[in-house]
Amino acid sequence: MPSEVTAISPFVDSFMPLLRNCGCVSEGESDVEVALREALANAIIHGNHEDRRKYVYVTCRGDPDEVSIAVKDEGKGFDVNNVPDPTAPENIGSVHGRGILVMKALMDEVRFEEGGAVVHMRKSAGDAPKPLAIDPQESETR
Repeated sequence: MPSEVTAISPFVDSFMPLLRNCGCVSEGESDVEVALREALANAIIHGNHEDRRKYVYVTCRGDPDEVSIAVKDEGKGFDVNNVPDPTAPENIGSVHGRGILVMKALMDEVRFEEGGAVVHMRKSAGDAPKPLAIDPQESETR
């Protein structure tokens, strides 16, 4: 998909019915959708710096037990251990910085590869959302 913020909703609005139709995500389940929107926004804004010459790539594997999604940008990546804690008092007013925290709260697994240019997310069927982490080691976000 193109590196344009305006492309996120049309992409997700067409992608989520595919996941629901194949049984990977149940009707009314929004955790995967919200996490995907966050991953796409991070890839476009922070990874590709909204450069329209760059693209974001999404791959998915799903079955009735779980769904796995990978979002890859064409950026240089980032050090996940160097991301400011969004729950720290000095960051509370920031307009950015909560995407990774949200993804980790909603999905069962979130990991970064290729120097941060790829995020892999996994969600098992029927899992309730995890409590929001406030430990700085768990709440790193981009």
